[in-house]
Amino acid sequence: MPVDPKDIRNKMKRSEVVNKLRMEKARDKLKRRMKTRKEEENNPELKEERLAANVPQTLETLREEDETLVAADDEEVFASEETDEFASYFNGTPPKILVTTSRRANPDTYEFANEFCTIFPDAQFVKRGPQFEVKKIVELAIGREYTDVIVINEDKKKPNAITVIHLPNGPTAHFKLSSVKLNKEIRGHGTVGAHKPELILNNFNTRLGHSIGRMFASLFPHVPEFKGRQVATFHNQRDFIFFRRHRYIFKDGKRCDLQELGPRFTLKLKWLQKGTFDTRYGDYEWIFKPEMETSRRRFFL
Repeated sequence: MPVDPKDIRNKMKRSEVVNKLRMEKARDKLKRRMKTRKEEENNPELKEERLAANVPQTLETLREEDETLVAADDEEVFASEETDEFASYFNGTPPKILVTTSRRANPDTYEFANEFCTIFPDAQFVKRGPQFEVKKIVELAIGREYTDVIVINEDKKKPNAITVIHLPNGPTAHFKLSSVKLNKEIRGHGTVGAHKPELILNNFNTRLGHSIGRMFASLFPHVPEFKGRQVATFHNQRDFIFFRRHRYIFKDGKRCDLQELGPRFTLKLKWLQKGTFDTRYGDYEWIFKPEMETSRRRFFL
């Protein structure tokens, strides 16, 4: 009959028994793995069956059902997207982006803004004067045929938020900005070229996610320059949007290496507003509230 360590009062003896049981368990596990490996070498179908059944459970696979999830064949959503605010971009209008900051920004924010502009080939940075409200900037940008205005906000002398305003009719999205790393802070970083990058959008699966994904897509040129081998990625995971930019390098026709270019940052959507920027009278399409987080398995994008 096996000994239960809980019944052993002597601490040193109890520890010895626990270690012995742990080692026996590890040996038994190794024997099972070696036996399974030998069986799978003789019959490869067993390995395929094991891998097919061995699907790990994550928060994503256990995600709560959401009626706003968009299916691959949802004709209603695709029909509405043909006439939404971004339809002009997808019908051929090239992007033209104005990037600015909050008033009297800190040098760190200006440094981030300069690198941020390199992400979008059609972006132009304009230093904001203290007399300009965001609404005034939007009016001037519309008059000069800009398609988007991006305002980088700061708190405690560090960039902490980004507001993206699509022109001329909106929508406007406000994101919390975190985990910022500039190019010089990334080990082994590459040099950014002038080529138009390719774009990857991952896991924007709900109707809200589709709107945000189309907003990001409208900031990039229609046709990338594959010669530059640069890729910009917006990866949504649990409503955190991770941005990375890489250059891919093919080796021997079989292997592909990645070199990060920077900058690197994370976004979290705080609100989406119909129309252009208007925090007082604007019509909010979606706004995040802490009480909405009823479960760790509930996501909105």
